[in-house]
Amino acid sequence: MHELSVCQSLIAEVERVAAAHDAERATKLTLAIGPLSGVEAPLLERAFTIARAGTVAEEAELEIEIMPVNVWCEECRTESEAEVNALVCERCGTWMVALRSGDELLLKSVELAGTRDPAREALPVAAAMRG
Repeated sequence: MHELSVCQSLIAEVERVAAAHDAERATKLTLAIGPLSGVEAPLLERAFTIARAGTVAEEAELEIEIMPVNVWCEECRTESEAEVNALVCERCGTWMVALRSGDELLLKSVELAGTRDPAREALPVAAAMRG
């Protein structure tokens, strides 16, 4: 189950963010996961409960947003949504497409508590992880 090692990396990043903002704890993490990331959301949720023990995220809520698979068509020069098992252009049907999204594992935001500056308790985070 590689989701546990993904969660351990996630917790390390959250601890770095919390330390950088003098926060005592993280209360909520928001992740964006694409279907092609290689990460299974239910397994990640279970692994998170194990990985967060004894960390700044010990009581944090984990919110997961499933991202769509989007492709760029080289033929008709449009972007469209695609099925996980059928990466073709929705408009013209060609397979000559480039993946635009759907393989990401992104830590979108971290909500912190116990900071010296309450205005810094809901932070957007730009940390991408590839599964």
